Amino acid sequence: KLNAIKSIAKFLPRRGSCAILVVPRRGSCLLAGSCALLGYDLWLFFILSSFLNSISNYLNNYLFKRKMKNHLKIFIRYLIIALIAIPNLFIFYFIFTPATVYPIFGTFKIFFKEVLLNENVFQINGEFFIEIIKACIAGSAYYLLFILNLSTPKIKIKKRIKMLLFSFVFLLILNILRIIILSLIFVYLPENQNLFNITHKLFWYLGTTIFVVLIWFIEVKAFKIKEIPVYSDIKYLYKNLRK
Repeated sequence: KLNAIKSIAKFLPRRGSCAILVVPRRGSCLLAGSCALLGYDLWLFFILSSFLNSISNYLNNYLFKRKMKNHLKIFIRYLIIALIAIPNLFIFYFIFTPATVYPIFGTFKIFFKEVLLNENVFQINGEFFIEIIKACIAGSAYYLLFILNLSTPKIKIKKRIKMLLFSFVFLLILNILRIIILSLIFVYLPENQNLFNITHKLFWYLGTTIFVVLIWFIEVKAFKIKEIPVYSDIKYLYKNLRK
């Protein structure tokens, strides 16, 4: 009986399978099971286990490196934001002072008969003097736009450069128009100094801020920005620190 079962069991499936063998004898049933894990099954198991472990380690290393790379990008962006302000926003005044003064000089020649330029001081019609000081250049407004752009994550370098150029040129044009309007009021309405003072204060306290906010919202719409400056970086770092 035992030999008969063994001879039949040779034909059972070999890879960890189970089989039921019924041998009828005198109205009784014989249940025989085969659940064998042979040598090559163990070998296959260890190979698959090693392969899966290798994949797991690779993914863990990849995710770790990617996380560190993202952290490094965040650090570099904010390091640039800090360094570019040293010393006293020099780079912004160095670039945008001539970019502001010379277009204004060209525009003044259209509106006034005689215009002279000595460094950053305009002499108009021999009697009016207008000096373009640092506050007129609005270096802090350019820096604020720079902060908004660089503190926004998930933006490719080319797109970020385009965004910076767009915002800077936009602000430059608005600022030049602001100075020209104030200058026209100052020269053509010398008797109405109250109007000049009120207009100048409105531009000084509200105008620049409104310009920056307006430019940023236009920029968000035009370049389809979905992230929030600073907040998105803090949210990302907090989420990763909790893991």
